[in-house]
This record gives sequence, C-alpha cells and structure tokens, in this order.
Amino acid sequence: MQEYKKLLEAGMKKIMKTGSTGRFEVPGARVMISGSRTIFNNFYEIANTLRRNPQHLLKFLLKELATSVDMREKNVIFVGNFSQAHIDRKIELYVKSYVLCPECGKPDTKLVKEDRNTFLVCEACGARHIVARV
Repeated sequence: MQEYKKLLEAGMKKIMKTGSTGRFEVPGARVMISGSRTIFNNFYEIANTLRRNPQHLLKFLLKELATSVDMREKNVIFVGNFSQAHIDRKIELYVKSYVLCPECGKPDTKLVKEDRNTFLVCEACGARHIVARV
C-alpha cells in the first residue's frame, strides 16, 4: 500500500507540472480603417493562437461580415468599414463554435474531417462534437 501511495504522489506531481495553469487568451484584433477598407494586421497571429487553418478562420469571418477580402502579404484587407470590437465579437463567436470544447471548455481541440462531416475533437477530454460547415 505504501508503494502505491508513493507512485500516486509522484504521478500527481508530474501532472501538476505539465498541466497548463494559464488562461486561454485570444489577442485582440488590430485593425485600421483606410477609406472603405479595413486592414486586419494580426490575422495570422490570431489563427496561430487558435491553432486553426487561416483559410478556415477567414472563410468564417467573410461569411459573418458578409464581405470580400483582398490578401496582401501578412495583412488581410476587408472591403467595408468594421470596428475592432465588431471583428473581436466575430472571432469570439468562432472560438465558441470551432475552438473551445463544449464538454470541458478547454481550447485543446482540433478539427477533423470525416466523410462529409467535420468534428471538433478535444485532445484533453476526448469528446467529439460535430460542427457546422463554414
């Protein structure tokens, strides 16, 4: 029994060290309005933070904002004037729908396409949920 307790304590110490204690934070959108266009400067940084394909995030934003896009180097330029708060709300909606696990609430997920369905698979708890197509 003593052996078991020692092994259990050693295992718990390892779990506590490797477990993430930080809160998941998505950086705020850095946008600049230039005439009738909105320049989204940190789009790729946000996609990397979310661990999602930039094309998937972009497709979602285009649908939600009902606009078109002009890609230039590391910037995404939307046709139309969109405030930072408006884009942040759309990214928050994306995070709730395609990043956070509905079971445990952790961002340790990935999108897996099987046949014609896309699943949100949680790497933390193992849950699988079907998500809507973008």
